[in-house]
Amino acid sequence: MPYSALRILRCPACGAEYDPDRVTNLCGCGSPLLAGYDLNAVAAAVTPEVIANRPPTLWRYHELLPVRDPAHVLTLGEGMTPLVSLPRLGREYGIERLLMKDEGLIPTGSFKARGAAVGASRAHELGVTGIAMPTNGNAGAAWAAYAARGGMASLVTMPLDAPVITRRECLAAGAELYLVNGHIGQCGQLIADALAQRPGFQDVSTLKEPYRVEGKKTMGLELVEQLGWRVPDVILYPTGGGVGLIGIHKALGELRELGWIGPRVPRLVAVQATGCAPIVAAFDKGATHADPWPDPHTVAFGLTVPKPLGDALILDALYATGGTAIAVDDADTLAEQIRCARLEGAFLCPEGAATLAAARRLRESGWLAAGDEVVVLNTGAGLLYPETVPADAPTLEPDAVIP
Repeated sequence: MPYSALRILRCPACGAEYDPDRVTNLCGCGSPLLAGYDLNAVAAAVTPEVIANRPPTLWRYHELLPVRDPAHVLTLGEGMTPLVSLPRLGREYGIERLLMKDEGLIPTGSFKARGAAVGASRAHELGVTGIAMPTNGNAGAAWAAYAARGGMASLVTMPLDAPVITRRECLAAGAELYLVNGHIGQCGQLIADALAQRPGFQDVSTLKEPYRVEGKKTMGLELVEQLGWRVPDVILYPTGGGVGLIGIHKALGELRELGWIGPRVPRLVAVQATGCAPIVAAFDKGATHADPWPDPHTVAFGLTVPKPLGDALILDALYATGGTAIAVDDADTLAEQIRCARLEGAFLCPEGAATLAAARRLRESGWLAAGDEVVVLNTGAGLLYPETVPADAPTLEPDAVIP
């Protein structure tokens, strides 16, 4: 069995197929491309028991990832993040089985490391010498780190309002970083304009290359393995660009085709902020594409994506699984961030806290039942967003007495 069972790149919109061993971005029709694998060969050679004996990183699923030669794997030990029970929060919400997949405990501090590890490794294998991308912060930090790991250059544009720590991560990794007085879509246009003068660079913007989603799908593979090769009832995912939700949906489909899980599918929930909710607006209309969101803003900065390139894939995943889309207020997100830290000791990023606010709302409305097994995705460490929590405390002199 080869290290990777990668077979083809296919367009989910028009069905066109592309050679996966050439540097490729979007389909000619403008749609993102998805990687296809020889799942029959994987099923004949690999079992869950085989995977269980491999090192606890996302590369344990290497047959279902696109890197053909392990010599090109760029790794910082990413993957196999904990699946944590949240019993006290669950009791507060009325959800008996509330679990959190905690992506804050991963290199660079966010789930973006998964997509960067796999995407940068495949770019390295295909001879790319530099990567270029817009970012809301965490993805740029992750791709800069993995580009450095592979000796590749990195060009990053970032909104001026993005978390400052992610600027520092990019610069520490040697990225050529530019701050933009605008949103991520405007950052992306600057990258597109610059690439014409950057031979050897690849545009690795969200879903403009086909392998970031392959790294993100390992969240779904891990979750199923951690549950004993079964699926939960519901998965809530904070959705900006939506690559993780698309990836989890893709992972579940591949696992069903392999026969490693049964036919039951979890309901997928796209969680957005009321200040930027293009997927919610589209879902509420039953649409297959989202319209651009005017004046996007939210404290959960990773959700500030006014027009996701993968909107059709996100909506398809929601419709196909009987899921839903929900927008939550920033005040509710910040309240649940504090509540989770105080009840469970877990300091979530605002995007992760938004899934908790959504879980509370969905339980109150009856969309979630008390007995549902519900998994929320915390996509990053709360420490990346220190400004979301007040740090006011009394100051004492050394000879003072604590009251």
